[in-house]
Amino acid sequence: MTGVEDMITLLNRELGLFLRPEDAGAPLDALPGWDSLLLFRLVAVLEEEAGRPLPVAELVTAGSLAEIHALAVGL
Repeated sequence: MTGVEDMITLLNRELGLFLRPEDAGAPLDALPGWDSLLLFRLVAVLEEEAGRPLPVAELVTAGSLAEIHALAVGL
């Protein structure tokens, strides 16, 4: 996973979402069907993709997919 678009493609495939690249900067709670359970599923998918644990406390306080992506790839 390199760009945020790659992450969105991964999430759409793995979580059955219908997100677009332009959704990356939107507040998470503005995304269709978004809830806290989906956030934890997203973390699990990203950890699987990265092959390592990610800082869950930081990821769950992020406000957008772009912020989550920056945290996930910046580690």
